[in-house]
Amino acid sequence: MKIVLAADHAGFNLKEKIKDYFKKKKFEVIDCGAFSYNKTDDYPLFIKRAAQIVSQDPFKTKAIIFGKSGQGEAIVANRFRRVRAVVYYGGPLKIIKLSREHNDSNVLSLGAGFLNFEEAKRAVKLWLATPFSKEERHQRRIKQIDDL
Repeated sequence: MKIVLAADHAGFNLKEKIKDYFKKKKFEVIDCGAFSYNKTDDYPLFIKRAAQIVSQDPFKTKAIIFGKSGQGEAIVANRFRRVRAVVYYGGPLKIIKLSREHNDSNVLSLGAGFLNFEEAKRAVKLWLATPFSKEERHQRRIKQIDDL
């Protein structure tokens, strides 16, 4: 599985820490930027690159994207066909499980302004480890979304 990462300035430091974590675990990582901290950069360009990669191969590729809240980043990612981005910025981890089990989410948008590295790492590990349930009702709903 490929892991695609992208962030703006607000998510840059957390992205770099998560990238190091993945490299130690021997994941194939594609970094779509930002490649350095620039407090005036704009997230849509970085997130667009990541979402395009997931859109082209949504079954073998997942992305983790980072911003201050993660909201704007998820909005950009969800504009691409076959991308299902969800936001996590803290709270019960059950929402992470449900996003995978019910929605087969393939992009996790993290609110770096609300999470520390350990919290983000726990969320990422759970998100990657949780399989899609493949229940008929969930497959049907995802198809309806894809057909919009």
